[in-house]
Amino acid sequence: MSSITSAAVPTASGSRYLQQLCKHWSHSLEVSFTPDHGEVRFPAEGRAGTFPAGALVTLEAYPDTLAVRIEASVPEQREVMKGVVARHLDRFAFREAPLQFDWRDAAG
Repeated sequence: MSSITSAAVPTASGSRYLQQLCKHWSHSLEVSFTPDHGEVRFPAEGRAGTFPAGALVTLEAYPDTLAVRIEASVPEQREVMKGVVARHLDRFAFREAPLQFDWRDAAG
C-alpha cells in the first residue's frame, strides 16, 4: 500500500458511526471491529473500480472525534475511497451530516 490519507472527523458519536459502518460493510467485505476500533478491507476489484491492490480503511473512535485512515494502492484509489467513506458515514450521521472531513494526504 503506498497512498495514505487520514482525517479527524469532529463528532461525539464516533463509536456509534464506527460500529454501524462496520456492521454495514461486514455483509460484503472483510471487517473486524470493537466499539473503538474498526478495520475494513476492500478488494482490488469491486464497485469502486479496479486497482492494483486492495485498500484498508481504519477507524478509531474518540470522545469527540472519529479518526479515519485510508491505505490505498494508488492515489486514484485513495481519492475514490475518500468519497466512499464520506458518503457512507454521512448516511449514518444524517442528523449532523455532512460531517467535516479534513483529509490529510501523506507525502510520498
